[in-house]
Amino acid sequence: MKQILQNISNGKTSLVEIPSPKVISGHALINTTNSLISSGTERMLIDFGKSNWVEKARSQPDKVKMVLDKLKSDGIIATYETIKSKLDQPMPLGYCNVGTIIDGNDTGFKIGDRVVSNGSHADVVRVPKNLIASIPNEVDDESAAFTVLAAIAMQGVRLINPTIGETVVVTGLGLIGLLSVQILKASGCRVLAIDFDSAKCQLAQEFGAEIVDLSK
Repeated sequence: MKQILQNISNGKTSLVEIPSPKVISGHALINTTNSLISSGTERMLIDFGKSNWVEKARSQPDKVKMVLDKLKSDGIIATYETIKSKLDQPMPLGYCNVGTIIDGNDTGFKIGDRVVSNGSHADVVRVPKNLIASIPNEVDDESAAFTVLAAIAMQGVRLINPTIGETVVVTGLGLIGLLSVQILKASGCRVLAIDFDSAKCQLAQEFGAEIVDLSK
C-alpha cells in the first residue's frame, strides 16, 4: 500500500510503498476513500522538519527540558543518539480519514461499514475502535472527512460554554477556526473573526461573523 511519511530531521515528505498493517485487538482496518489535508498543521510539521536544531529547540521548549534532564542522567553521547534516532523516525501525516471497514476484528464494526477515523494519509489504516465512528447514510464521504477537525472545534466551544447572544472572538481562521465560527453561530452567538488572510475573513463573513482583516 502507499502512505505519506515525513522525515522530521530534514522536512522531506515522501509517498512510500509499505506493507499493509495487520489487525490487532481493539483495532479495525479501514480502506481509505477520502483523507483530509489540514494544511496549517501539516505545513507546520514540514517547516519544523526543515528547521535547524536551534530552531527546533526554540519551537519546543518543553522538549529542551527533557533533553537537559537526559543529559544529566545519561550523558552527551546517549542523549545525542536518542535525539537523532527520534528525529530519523518517519512520521505519518494526516489525521482525518474516511473509508470502509475491511477487518472489524473485535471492535463491533462490520466489513463494509462506512466510517470516519483519525487515520493518516494511507491506502489502509489501523485505528483503535474508540477513534472510529459510523457515518450516517445522508452524509457523503467528502463532508465526513471534516469530522475530526470539527470535533476539535466543538470541544473548544464546549470548554468556553458560550450562551445565546454572547460575543465570542475567534482568532485565526484556518479550518478549525472557520468550523468554530459556524458552530458558534449555530449556537446563537455573535462572532468576531480575526485573521491576516482576506479570503478567510470573507469566508467567515459569509458564515455570519463580523470580521477584522489584519491585512488592511
